[in-house]
Amino acid sequence: MTTLTILPSGKTVDVAVGTSLLKAILDAGESLLSKCGGEAKCGACHVFLLEGRKSVSKTTRAENEKLDSLVGVGSKSRLACQVSVTGEEPIKVELLGALSGG
Repeated sequence: MTTLTILPSGKTVDVAVGTSLLKAILDAGESLLSKCGGEAKCGACHVFLLEGRKSVSKTTRAENEKLDSLVGVGSKSRLACQVSVTGEEPIKVELLGALSGG
């Protein structure tokens, strides 16, 4: 179990190991698009992972390929649908204004 902080709302929730970041964000009541059903094909769930890199799964080839095709990607960019919680270090993500509904 770890703590997930979601910016810009500042909402904090507990998340079990094995949970996808997309599911955790949606379960927290935040709006985040996922047009492809979590297949790393649309890029709509692009978030910035600000803290907690040791508590999440590594980037997959499919995720890297999709991130390479998106505008506004940086070193902290991840696709929430491809990230699983793997550890207990607190995680902090920032939802992108254009892609988040809240």
